[in-house]
Amino acid sequence: MSTDAREEWQDWRERRRAAISGPYGPLALAGTHWLADHPDGRIAGLPGHWTAGDDAVVLRAGPDDGLTVDNEPAAGEIRLGPDADPASTRVTSGERHLLVLRRDGDWAVRDFDPESKARRSFAGIDVYGHDERWVRPGLFRPYAQGRTIRVRNADGQRRGLGLAGELAFTLEGDEHTLQVAVEGDGSLWAVLADATSGTDSYRFRFLRPPAPAADGTVTVDLNRILLPPCAFADHFLCPFPPPGNTLSVALRAGERNPTVR
Repeated sequence: MSTDAREEWQDWRERRRAAISGPYGPLALAGTHWLADHPDGRIAGLPGHWTAGDDAVVLRAGPDDGLTVDNEPAAGEIRLGPDADPASTRVTSGERHLLVLRRDGDWAVRDFDPESKARRSFAGIDVYGHDERWVRPGLFRPYAQGRTIRVRNADGQRRGLGLAGELAFTLEGDEHTLQVAVEGDGSLWAVLADATSGTDSYRFRFLRPPAPAADGTVTVDLNRILLPPCAFADHFLCPFPPPGNTLSVALRAGERNPTVR
């Protein structure tokens, strides 16, 4: 392994740990509360009155609730759209950030608490050692039309997963393919399992290769296989691998499992 590759991989590991363990990283998610389960607008442990509309969540709050919206004390009725970043969500309760989520037309409030039990007990991420043989040339083959399939999520519900094509690469002379999504920046995203899943590594993992070149070629670095957010907190809705994305090979590469104190 070259010195540059070793240093880049180590830097990746350190950045991942920092992102996961930050005050509003995945470990801080203490709850996802679906508003359909709270028709009276009250969520146990959260101040304010939360109701779902067609195009927004309506928060009603007063001085006694201690909420802030856009850094000002919440007062009266406020309409809230979906938040993108837990670190900069509009609604806060002390150090807690209350993020509005919409998924498949349903609204929820997520509670990111820097004092969550998961964050306090986090000790690190167990990873396989870097191996250059896991860095493979790949080819992205887009579908003529994108497709959406329904897959089970970590909370037991089935939801749509958008797929844009397949990513092909070879290992020991055999071609393997993964169905992938294309992110807004052109990078790829695959949800996968392999022969280590559920035993030597978490039950499924993510792979995020960079944007392919114009001819579809892309480097597939399996050393950077990621744990999904639901490996760090139980309140995420991570999709399970779609059909065809459970590989028969043992990918002893990338992140394996979280470690706790």
